[in-house]
Amino acid sequence: MTTATKRNVLGVLVDATDYARATEAVVDAAHERRPLALTALAVHGVMTGVSDPAHNARLNSFDVVTPDGQPVRWALNLLHGAGLTDRVYGPELTLRVLQRFADEGLPVYLYGSTEETLARLIPSLERKFPALKIAGVEASKFRSMQPGEDVEIANRIKASGARLVLVGLGCPRQEIFAYAMRPLLDMPLMAVGAAFDYHAGLLRNPPSWMQRAGLEWFWRLGLEPKRLWRRYVILNPAYLARLAAQKAGLWRATPPSPATERPATFDV
Repeated sequence: MTTATKRNVLGVLVDATDYARATEAVVDAAHERRPLALTALAVHGVMTGVSDPAHNARLNSFDVVTPDGQPVRWALNLLHGAGLTDRVYGPELTLRVLQRFADEGLPVYLYGSTEETLARLIPSLERKFPALKIAGVEASKFRSMQPGEDVEIANRIKASGARLVLVGLGCPRQEIFAYAMRPLLDMPLMAVGAAFDYHAGLLRNPPSWMQRAGLEWFWRLGLEPKRLWRRYVILNPAYLARLAAQKAGLWRATPPSPATERPATFDV
């Protein structure tokens, strides 16, 4: 992606892109051995940036930010005439990228989630992609980084021979991790959200008609009401209100400049 594809959605710079271009950006970075940070943002991810200017600046430094949710795709079309016909959903993008990496013999590293989830995820991926090379696997520590631990993690990843890191730490921990680790690695990092849980068989995707209609949030709310009700009941109306204000010109939604400084500490 380039700055030409970046569009302002509530102050967060999202790429007007599709699966093919996002996949190619990751594969190219892997071949060229250069860092790249990618995340797929739904409404929750965008609103996390809106509510936290420092995090917004981090998001605006990402090389690729795809419209994970239909409401984010609609915003790109409404505000900027992007003409996107589909979202770029994190779990689906993950599968497309892994297919290319399997085809081209490029190893991947899985970082995040729990030991139990990873134990189910690995055989699932190996069944889907028999040629896939998994260079390394590392569960989240569910705590803040200790001094020097970021360099140790980067060294383990590089020593594994991986050409891609899939990061499954949940929003916004995974975006902060990808942003902070990008300067230490010569490969792309993809913040893939719930993709680990979906592909491990721990979460079920909603019917395709619900996904097309932008009702995935309703499906997930039904599955995890206690954990997710605040996210959807509060954030969804706030997103729509801010989107309407930006469209009407009542709110400029000025994007903060991309962040450049690594955080002193972050969750690993």
